[in-house]
Amino acid sequence: MIKLRTYVFIDSLQPQLAIYLGTVSQGFLPVPGDACLWLEVEPGMAIHRLTDIALKATRVHLGQQVVERAFSSMVFHHRDQSDVIEAGRAVLDRIGTTEDARQKCRIAWRETVRAITPDHAVLINRQDRKGSMILPGQSIFILETEPAGYVVYAANEAEKAANITLVDARAVGAFGRLTLAGKEADIDAAAQAAVSALRNLSGQEMASGRS
Repeated sequence: MIKLRTYVFIDSLQPQLAIYLGTVSQGFLPVPGDACLWLEVEPGMAIHRLTDIALKATRVHLGQQVVERAFSSMVFHHRDQSDVIEAGRAVLDRIGTTEDARQKCRIAWRETVRAITPDHAVLINRQDRKGSMILPGQSIFILETEPAGYVVYAANEAEKAANITLVDARAVGAFGRLTLAGKEADIDAAAQAAVSALRNLSGQEMASGRS
């Protein structure tokens, strides 16, 4: 049985997120304005069959595929939203489920650090950054989600809402991690938009006993 962990449709990739995804993508690179769907399933080896279904159903491009034993993810995108939506529908039909059957996002951690010090900024930029750099004096917002793929949706909604800098958005593994930087008011607006967007997503609660 294939379990749907993450299923997130993004109507229009924002500029920073699109470019960020391009830096980590191993497939076809997205561009700002593309529609995108991030899908994660369990067990992981099922992802190859589902990728084949999505690519044959429409004109979507495969941006990324991460294959792990426990669970795996794929990202496909296209300029035409209808192609992305139809490819996602084909995958859902194949595994006999619906979007609402996805695992509900759990916000594992959220925190805002204001007026970051130079020492702290330098360390983050050296160790935990694949996007833009944090500047001393900026505020940062840190978000951790389970499953991991939901941070991409959070990042896109945050970028829509405020003038922020995307520092990092790691969407593979057990947990997703997002780091944003900017002026205090912008970070507050972005954080509110990201958290609200995640909380409004439908889904099934995790089984009891899981953290």
